[in-house]
Amino acid sequence: MSSSNDNIVIIGGGHAGAALCGALAAAGLGTRVHLVCEEAELPYHRPPLSKAFLKTPDEKLQPHRAEDWYAQSGITLHRGDAAVVIDRAARTVTLRSGAVLPYGKLVLATGTRARRLSHLPASLSNVLILRSSADALKLRERLQAASSLTVLGGGFIGLEIAATVRAQGKPVTVLESAPRLLARSVSPELAEHVLQTHLASGIDLRLGVTVGEFEIEGDRLVALGVGGVREKVELLVMGIGAMPEHALASAAGLLCDNGITVDAYLRTSDPDILAIGDCCSFDEHHSGRHLRLESVQNANDQARTAAATLQGREEPYKALPWFWSEQGAMRLQMAGLMPPADTAEVRRYRRPGASAASFSILHYVGERLACVESVSAPLDHMAARKLLETGKVVAPDVACDPAVPLKNHA
Repeated sequence: MSSSNDNIVIIGGGHAGAALCGALAAAGLGTRVHLVCEEAELPYHRPPLSKAFLKTPDEKLQPHRAEDWYAQSGITLHRGDAAVVIDRAARTVTLRSGAVLPYGKLVLATGTRARRLSHLPASLSNVLILRSSADALKLRERLQAASSLTVLGGGFIGLEIAATVRAQGKPVTVLESAPRLLARSVSPELAEHVLQTHLASGIDLRLGVTVGEFEIEGDRLVALGVGGVREKVELLVMGIGAMPEHALASAAGLLCDNGITVDAYLRTSDPDILAIGDCCSFDEHHSGRHLRLESVQNANDQARTAAATLQGREEPYKALPWFWSEQGAMRLQMAGLMPPADTAEVRRYRRPGASAASFSILHYVGERLACVESVSAPLDHMAARKLLETGKVVAPDVACDPAVPLKNHA
């Protein structure tokens, strides 16, 4: 039987925490694991919250694992009982209930929190965010009664919600302050395609707009100023980005820089504490940049590296970053990280016989393929990931559009 000094306490019940539970259980370490979840639900898949969950009234949450799996694996769940204090000297975590968990190793998988506008009260009944199942339930209920939707922010989450609601036939307005969509995530070429696709679907999408002059009556936002013009609001969703949740880490004296700073083995500035997933920042292997990634892929891959570290193996995190977003009928898939625009050559490729809505954008730095963005082209995406993972991809001698298939670009 393990002692409390052998406990592995995981704080956070999102994708990273759930994936780490799976990896540790597979290694026979489940009986040492305590998973601390702020939410009362079992850890669940979050991408459906902006899509199927919103449009289907009886859609249920999709748990990563059944409750009896945790019990059979020996994992102790602490649901609906958030961690509030880390005591590094005593090597304990105190929960909101007052329970104290000793740890030998601690893993922070605390994720992110949604950005809000500081001058809008969080209590407004028709101004919502979407991060958790509770947020999704509230939004789904409000959408059933609403005749229109306003989305603040043209990032992935805002556009996914907008496309889901527009597909139900309701008027949708998206307000983005930047001069283009997805400025931090995709290339200008892909952003333009996304813009035109959403405009063609009937979404009123406005770029480079200034939002202010919020008009509040009781517990509702009834209007806002858009470029100085008053616009009525029935239901507003804020999709203006997310902040890493590192309050616990900061209070415990851990080094933080746009998230909880970790090394190649996902150890924080305290070697007995690791951090994984959306909350941590690290030196990305392929680009050499220090960054933070918000993706299911990153959470799952970092969980595998963390499991190795917890077992005493030195296996640095080197996984290729890749991302995806479903916006209506359009599926975006990105492999690799976008190089700086002034260093890259962009080529467009369409697989022979594919429709105009299916193509890829290839980004080269010199003769090296650095990133591939695919639109409704899953075969391209899978080929790109295999090529990029080799680290030896060079440009073909022929131009793209039309070009040889991606599989011949090695």
